[in-house]
Amino acid sequence: MHKMPRVWVLYLTSLLDQRLLTRGRRNFDRALRALPVTQHDRIWPLYLRLASLPACPVETSFRVFRRYLQFDPSHAEDFIEFLVSAERWQEAADRLASVLNDDGFRSVKGKTRHQLWLELCDILTKHADEVAGLKVDAILRGGIRKFTDEVGKLWTSLADYYVRRTLYEKARDVFEEGVSSVMTVQEFSVVFEAYTQFEQSMLAAKLEAAEEDGAAESDDGEKGGRKNKVEKLEKELAACWLNDEDDTDLRLARFERLLDRRPELLSSVLLRQNPHNVEEWHRRVKLFDKDPAKQVATYVEAVKTVDPMKAVGKPHTLWVAFAKMYEKHNRLDSAEDIFKKATQVNYKAVDHLATIWCEWAEMELRNQHFDKAIELMRLATAEPSVEVKRRAAAEGDEPVQLKLHKSLKLWSIYVDLEESLGSLETTRAVYERILDLRIATPQIILNYAFLLEENKYFEDAFKVYERGVKIFKYPHVKDIWVTYLTKFVKRYQRSKLERARELFTEAVEKAPPHEKKALYLQYAKLEEDYGLAKRAMNVYDEAVRAVPNTEKMSMYEIYIARAAELFGVPRTRQIYEQAIESGLPDKDVMVMCMKFAELERNLGEIDRSRAIYIHASNYADPNSHPEFWKKWNDFEIQHGNEDTFREMLRIKRTVAASRSQDSFHPSGVLDAKGPEAKHGRGGRHSDACRCPAG
Repeated sequence: MHKMPRVWVLYLTSLLDQRLLTRGRRNFDRALRALPVTQHDRIWPLYLRLASLPACPVETSFRVFRRYLQFDPSHAEDFIEFLVSAERWQEAADRLASVLNDDGFRSVKGKTRHQLWLELCDILTKHADEVAGLKVDAILRGGIRKFTDEVGKLWTSLADYYVRRTLYEKARDVFEEGVSSVMTVQEFSVVFEAYTQFEQSMLAAKLEAAEEDGAAESDDGEKGGRKNKVEKLEKELAACWLNDEDDTDLRLARFERLLDRRPELLSSVLLRQNPHNVEEWHRRVKLFDKDPAKQVATYVEAVKTVDPMKAVGKPHTLWVAFAKMYEKHNRLDSAEDIFKKATQVNYKAVDHLATIWCEWAEMELRNQHFDKAIELMRLATAEPSVEVKRRAAAEGDEPVQLKLHKSLKLWSIYVDLEESLGSLETTRAVYERILDLRIATPQIILNYAFLLEENKYFEDAFKVYERGVKIFKYPHVKDIWVTYLTKFVKRYQRSKLERARELFTEAVEKAPPHEKKALYLQYAKLEEDYGLAKRAMNVYDEAVRAVPNTEKMSMYEIYIARAAELFGVPRTRQIYEQAIESGLPDKDVMVMCMKFAELERNLGEIDRSRAIYIHASNYADPNSHPEFWKKWNDFEIQHGNEDTFREMLRIKRTVAASRSQDSFHPSGVLDAKGPEAKHGRGGRHSDACRCPAG
C-alpha cells in the first residue's frame, strides 16, 4: 500500500488539516521516498501548502522550496515570492539573478524579463545593506543598456542604491551621469526630479542637524561650567578652521546651481535625440547670452556636429550667427575666418551657400569695406574652371560650390553693389553676364534698361527690352512689353511710327486674350496721337474681335466713344449694329440696343429707334427688366400714337406669356417643339422685331 499515491494524499491531507507540522513533514518525506518520481507531482502541492503555513518555521519552508525547485525548476518565481515575503533578500536577489542569467527560462506567471529585471533592481536598491556578493552597479548599468524604455527609473534606482549605502558623492555622480545620458524628455524629468529631491533632502538634513546642534549647545551652556564653554569654543574654532563640518553654503549652492542648469540639461537631451536640429542649437546658444566663451564653444560644437545633408532647418544660419557674434564683439578677423570656413561646407542647397557669401559681403559693407565687398561678390560669382568641373564629374558628387555662379541672389547683390559703388561699364558687364547665364528675371531686365536710360543709352535700353520679350513668356513678360512700348512711343513719337506699329502687332499677337485689351488701347492711342484716325478705328475694330466676351462690352463702349469724337455720331451706327450682332450676352445686347435707340431718337430717327426697341424686346423679360419697358413706355408717350402704344403693350404681353411658358414647361418639351416654341434668336414673335440694320 505504500506505493499507492491516493493513500498518501488522503493521509497527508488529514495531517495538514490537523496542523501537525513535524509529523507531516516527516511523512511528506516518506511519501516522496516511497513513490516514484512520476507521482511526485501529486505530493508537492500539498507539501508546499505545509511550507506556506504561518506556523511553519522559515528555515523549514526555505528548505522545502529549495527541494521543490530541484524537482521543477520552472517554479522559481514561487520560491522568489516566498523569499521576498520572508525578507530573505540575499537569497531572493541570487535567485532572480540566476533566473535572468538563464536564457532558457520561461515565466509560468507571464512575467517578462523586463519585469523580473525591475524586481531585482528594487531588491538591490531598497535593501542594499542586506545584499552582498552581487555587482549592483554592473547589473543596473546592464539593464540601462538593455532596457531603453525604463532608463530613467534604472538611473534613479542606481543612485538610490548608493544613497542607502551612504555614498552620497557617488550617488551625485550617478545622477549627473543620468541627466547627461538619457534620450527622452520624460526620462530626463524622472531623473532630474529625483536629483533635485536628493539635493534638497541633503540640504534639509544639514539644516536640521545645525538646528539640533544649536539647541544642544544652548542646553550645555546653561548646565556646564566655564571649562566646558572653553572646550566647546575650541572645537568650534577648529571646525571653522578645517571647514569640514559646516558645508551648508556649499549644499545650497549645489542645489541652486542644479536648478539653474535645468534648461541647459534639457537642451542637451533634445540634441541627443537629433543632433542635426538647427533651431535647437540656436536656442542652446541663447541660454548663454551672458557667457560669450560658452557661446563660442556651443557654436563650435554645433558646426562640427550638424551634417548639412541631415539637418533639420537651415544649417548655414549657424555659421552666420557665429560670425555675427564675433562681429558684435569687434572681432572682424575671426568673423572673416568663420565665413571663409563656411564657404567650404558642402550644403544641401545652393541658396544656403549663396546666403553665406551675401552675409559676408553685408558685414564688410557695415564696416565700410566697400572694395572688399565687391571683391567677395566677384569671387563668389566666378565660374569654376573646366578642370574643376571635370574632376567633380569624375567623382560623381557635384558640390554646391560648382553651381554657385548661377545663383540669382548673388548676382542681385553684386549688381546692386556695382550700381552703387562701381562704374557704368562694370555694372553693364555684370548685367550682361546675368543675361548670358540665362538667370535673369523680368525685374532685372527692367532694372538694366532703366540704368541705360538714365545714362542716355536709349537704343541699348530698347535692345535689352527686345532680349527680355524674347526670353520670357506671359504672364512674366507683360510688364516688359508695357514698359517697352510706353518708353518707345514716348521717345520716338511719330519719327519711327512703322517700327512702333510692328512692335504693337507683335505684342498683341503673343499676348493671351485676357491681356490684349490694354495693349490694343495703347496701340489705338498711338494711332490717334501720331498716326491716322482711320487706322485707330481699325485697331479698335480688331480689338473688339480679339478680346474675350467678358470684356467686349467695355471695349465696344470705348470704340463707340472714340468713333463719335473722331468721326461724328452717325459713324457709330455701324458700330452699334456690329455690337448687337457680335454675340454679346443678352443683357449686354439689351443695354446696347437701349443706347442705340437713344442715339437714333436724338438724331430724329423715331421709326428706327422704335424698331430697335422692338428688336431689343426679345432680350427683356418684363419681370426681370422693368427698366427697359419703362424706357420704351416713356418713348411711346413722347413720340408715339395710340397704335404704336398698343403695339408695344401687345409685344410686352407676348414676351411675358412666352417667358412664363418657358419657365412652366420642362426644357425637354420645349426642345421637342422646336426653336419656334421659344423666344430665342431663331424664332421671334413678330417679323417686325428685326433690327433695322438687318
